[in-house]
Amino acid sequence: MTRLKSTFLDIFRVSEEALRRLISEALSRGGDFADLYFENTTYGNLTLRDSVVASGGSHIDFGAGIRTVKGEKTGYAYSESTALPELINAARAAAAIADAASSPAAGKGCPPPEKSRRISIPVSGHIAGTASSPAAGKGCPPPEKSRRVSIPAAGPNHYPELQVWRSVPEIELLPFLEKLETKARSKDPRIVKVLATLSWQVSDIMMFNSFGELTFDTRPLFSVSLTAVFSQGGKTENKSVSRSWRSGVERLTGELAETIATEVVAGIDERFAARRPKGGKMPVVMGAGASGILLHEAMGHAFEADFNRKGQSVFTGKTGLQVCPSNISIIDDGTIEADRGAVNFDDEGVPGQKTWMVREGILTSYLHDRISAAHFGVAPTGNGRRESFRYAPIPRMRSTYMEAGKDSPEDIIASVKKGIYVDEFSNGQVKIGEGDFTFFVKSGFLIENGRLGAPVKDINIIGNGPQALADIVAVGNDLIIDPGAWMCGKEQNVPVSCGIPTVLVKSLTVGGV
Repeated sequence: MTRLKSTFLDIFRVSEEALRRLISEALSRGGDFADLYFENTTYGNLTLRDSVVASGGSHIDFGAGIRTVKGEKTGYAYSESTALPELINAARAAAAIADAASSPAAGKGCPPPEKSRRISIPVSGHIAGTASSPAAGKGCPPPEKSRRVSIPAAGPNHYPELQVWRSVPEIELLPFLEKLETKARSKDPRIVKVLATLSWQVSDIMMFNSFGELTFDTRPLFSVSLTAVFSQGGKTENKSVSRSWRSGVERLTGELAETIATEVVAGIDERFAARRPKGGKMPVVMGAGASGILLHEAMGHAFEADFNRKGQSVFTGKTGLQVCPSNISIIDDGTIEADRGAVNFDDEGVPGQKTWMVREGILTSYLHDRISAAHFGVAPTGNGRRESFRYAPIPRMRSTYMEAGKDSPEDIIASVKKGIYVDEFSNGQVKIGEGDFTFFVKSGFLIENGRLGAPVKDINIIGNGPQALADIVAVGNDLIIDPGAWMCGKEQNVPVSCGIPTVLVKSLTVGGV
């Protein structure tokens, strides 16, 4: 939805003159760069538990955050009021934090290494500050000289919204959840409990920085989820299905309810029959779609530039080098229409874009915010993201996926004599520095003589991210970007999506009996 600059200035009750004044205050102690982030978010939710409305409501989050960058130090403060005196206090607090944090140690030319810390600032308006610094041992990176970003006058809108969420009363959304539960129960008599949830938010965002760049955006986001509990022979199983998009109420159709209800009952027979297999090292086929969470966790985070700037990633210093076979390309994309990870602008005002992290096996780019881009002397990639105005932006993924290859999924499975096929992961743990990962498998199958065999469950897949990339021997032609309600946590939570085609890794450790 296209909106005028004046609309956003009115929402936050500030003028362009006030924005310039705030930047001046934020730079008043010699800062190199400063930016402002204004947010007005309306949240709503509705939950139906076994045909009874269990919860529902809405609230608004409103405020602004101000960041000052001085050398390699960042000061950040926020206010839950956009009254000019409160914002001036926040700007001065951010300037003071960056200035105090950037004071060099005696006899040293570089600021001392510090751990990030939250500190309280004794001013009104619910203001808090953050000071941060890079890891030691890398010398003094150059001060913030982030390139001025070309801001399109009327860039593409990646969030189609025909019927806006703010215009629809909650009571009018209830029939969709009722239809969702009815359809699910009609498909399997073993269902004993159903939880259906709809949540939505609409965020008005305005950003301004010391380059004079003013950007604004309205971002819709909604998620619908269905969890069903099944009972059979004294045993229970449960399954959850979700969908999430940056689009409007028009997505809540009977077709969507049918799709979710069908998926929630699919594979339940196999779940009741599944057993824990014998473990060991073996080939693993990752199914298309939701298996992309392993790509996101085990590899994607290691490509985020802050980890590489601090020398904490296993991929540090490897740009331009081959890190996997030449038939593999890995992308992080902020431009997929209606995708949960889509951004017209990131949370630093950088236009959304498509970034190849790995192209034909070569590590091409890290995922950058403005600070890491300045450090590496490259343009930001539109990956500066934050949970809300209470947080400073850091490099984060958007929609992370592997490009499709040339192999059919059937041929990939047929090539495996003995192994595991996995189509749903959960509860992953990753060590960014070493690249080691462990993921719990929610559902999968044995592969025996090129055919899917007995269903399996309660196993872990254990490996190393760079090694797993190098050990990929087949990439399917069936890329699916999963439309589930994925949320990524890295100091703060942001919505993301992930995807992958069917992929064969020649050897991973399967933790079984």
